[in-house]
Amino acid sequence: MHLIALTGGIASGKSTVARRWQEHGAVVVDADALAREVVEPGSPVLNAIAIRFGPEMLSPDGSLNRAALGAMIFGDAQARQALNGITHPAISRLAQRRFDEAERNDAEAIVVYDIPLLVESAQSLDRFEAVITVEAEPEVRVQRLIDHRGMARDEAKGRVLSQASSDERRAVADFVIDASGSLADTQNRADAVWSSLSERLRCRL
Repeated sequence: MHLIALTGGIASGKSTVARRWQEHGAVVVDADALAREVVEPGSPVLNAIAIRFGPEMLSPDGSLNRAALGAMIFGDAQARQALNGITHPAISRLAQRRFDEAERNDAEAIVVYDIPLLVESAQSLDRFEAVITVEAEPEVRVQRLIDHRGMARDEAKGRVLSQASSDERRAVADFVIDASGSLADTQNRADAVWSSLSERLRCRL
């Protein structure tokens, strides 16, 4: 199995690249999807969140009250760190199970771990054979959040600024995909990096 990290800030175009690579045969493991899975009603992680942050973090149906949790941790680095301490280990364990499943199905599978907060999570990068970041100009990302997610400009700017900077992601990346342009342009750039990456992995066999 070849494990690759794919990262990028919110609205950078990372999901477009992940979908494109899936079309080329990659097994994509989505950290955001895992994050939703570990907080399903009745899960140990959700219970731990309610204990740490209060029962109001639970909706009447027992699911996570995302709006309440978001309001609790927004602008509070200590609270965000506490939340990460609860969720990140569970997400990592679930991700590893997905990696193991992919390897059992195909020993030479290229597994792409789609992880937006790779830099922020401070996890070891040694396990990855390559790290790719998808970048777009901050104003492009802000406008995408306004157009596609209906965010107010101030909220969109805050979301972009709350994440690691482009420079921080580029510092750990083997490849950088510029996704500031059109969908077709991003797909073409993704194809070019996939070709280079596949060749690199073949040379290691």
